[in-house]
Amino acid sequence: MAAKFELKKSKNDKFVFNLLATNGQVILTSEMYESRARALGGVESVRKNAPDDARYGRLSAKDGSPYFTLKAANGQVVGQSQMYSGERARDAGIESVKHHAPAAVLNDTTA
Repeated sequence: MAAKFELKKSKNDKFVFNLLATNGQVILTSEMYESRARALGGVESVRKNAPDDARYGRLSAKDGSPYFTLKAANGQVVGQSQMYSGERARDAGIESVKHHAPAAVLNDTTA
């Protein structure tokens, strides 16, 4: 299976997408968007910004669990990862996004 973006509509009628790795695991989740068009713009922003290491924030949650965010050129967060067991796992997640996002296909379940 190739990596893919999966665009969905939430229960509150907003749009959200996930980037799924080749194993089907979610590696990045977007914010909630008011419109499908804005969500599609978010997908394009992830594709564009994913290869740039400077766009990633390497962070820790209150409980110490590492995670990352991906920011657009304007500094806005366009995606956030799950919580990881350690920094090495988080960094592998970043590398997966860098590698897979630019060419990931879009599965739009809202169309």
